[in-house]
Amino acid sequence: MCRIERKCGGGGGEKDKETMGVVKGVEKIRSSISRPSSKTKLWMIRATTSVLLWTCVVQLTTIGEMWGPRVLKGWPSCWPPHSVSAALQENVPTVPARVLPPKRVYKNNGYLMVSCNGGLNQMRAAICDMVAIARYLNVTLIVPELDKTSFWADPSEFQDIFDEEHFITSLRDEVRILKELPPRLKQRVELGMTYTMPPVSWSDISYYHNQILPLIKKYKVVHLNRTDARLANNRQPLELQKLRCRVNYSSLRFTTQIEELGKRVIRLLRQNGPFLVLHLRYEMDMLAFSGCSQGCNNEEVEELTRMRYAYPWWKEKIINSDLKRKDGLCPLTPEETALTLRALDIDPNMQVYIAAGEIYGGERRMSSLASAYPKLVRKETLLEPSDLKYFQNHSSQMAALDYLVALESDIFVPTYDGNMAKVVEGHRRFLGFKKTILLDRRLLVDLIDRYTNGSLNWDEFSYAVKESHSDRMGGPMKRLVIPDRPKEEDYFYSNPEECLQSSEDPLST
Repeated sequence: MCRIERKCGGGGGEKDKETMGVVKGVEKIRSSISRPSSKTKLWMIRATTSVLLWTCVVQLTTIGEMWGPRVLKGWPSCWPPHSVSAALQENVPTVPARVLPPKRVYKNNGYLMVSCNGGLNQMRAAICDMVAIARYLNVTLIVPELDKTSFWADPSEFQDIFDEEHFITSLRDEVRILKELPPRLKQRVELGMTYTMPPVSWSDISYYHNQILPLIKKYKVVHLNRTDARLANNRQPLELQKLRCRVNYSSLRFTTQIEELGKRVIRLLRQNGPFLVLHLRYEMDMLAFSGCSQGCNNEEVEELTRMRYAYPWWKEKIINSDLKRKDGLCPLTPEETALTLRALDIDPNMQVYIAAGEIYGGERRMSSLASAYPKLVRKETLLEPSDLKYFQNHSSQMAALDYLVALESDIFVPTYDGNMAKVVEGHRRFLGFKKTILLDRRLLVDLIDRYTNGSLNWDEFSYAVKESHSDRMGGPMKRLVIPDRPKEEDYFYSNPEECLQSSEDPLST
């Protein structure tokens, strides 16, 4: 080192210059190595970080496998050893894997779109019919569209009320169901290039084979824009009738949110003993539509009349309420209902769950029923407002809750034979002929009028009511068939005879 320094300090010779050049070159190389470019720096940092992280992962994995079972007891391990995994499996109950029915393979004749109309139970029955029709036409069904323009103006979609995935998968061995059309066909529909029509009411399956299927084959997509009561009640193939039942009682399951809340209401009721569900169809829309105004004051009668004229599709405008009531075509009033339940010896201490919307006339009209049956309850009184906030302004979802409670009740009593009354009646028959009191309104209003004017005493009145309803408790019975007058026949969904268990002919489920 000393020698080099002396040579550097001597100056002058060629050899010294040469040595100085070498030294300077070495200095430049060192400088370039010690000060790399910014890109090289970034690359080196990333590479180093990656190596360090990977090393840490490997080390932690090894430590976890060695010490996890001892030191980290109860902590979840991403890579549990086989012994730990086996031990965990012994303590956790096994859940059987869901077995899906095999897909039915068939030549697809086209696509069927349907728009349901009416309230929840009217749409429910229509969906069952449309599935059966799609199956027998060998077409693909698009998940039905629900009514959003009726009196209730409920914006709920199919998946807001029913378990859509269960609906699709549970029927895959019968019919292919899609949530929406394939893109190319969907675009055509959005451009208005589709064939839309209402099918003829109360038609049998041959109508759909002969009239609707050729249209589907021609246009690829047919849209049925009204679906209520479009399939006949009787004289249909047995397989079709059973498929209607399968859809209704198995595939059309409510959403988890609705099911859980319904179970909660039922638990709250069961805590206080048996309960009766009263489908008191005495809401404003029902009275305006039917023209029934028994017990209403003049102002209420005028209000109901104005409402009836406000809806152009409610075609019957001038209605004689008294005559209609005597013909048994009006829902029982709350006062008439109280007398009927008492005459049937329904225990005054029994809980009575009101499955209905707001009763027209409010507390004034409910006072006699509340006096006779003080344990009147509704979902709104059993639950907190927060429990129902997601269901407000969604009449079909609220009706779904009442439907679940009605199915589980000890006694079900509808005061009018609307769609909910009929569909719940049939479902309760399917569940083992659960007690459903089917009121003979024409007879009852006559008996009630005779009792109130004094021509019958209480014992006579009560005996007559009980005697006339002894065979109207939802037990087995033949469905009424009227050739050439299908609209007047018994409704399939109120008595799905072909699907019910009987002692003579056991039905496999």
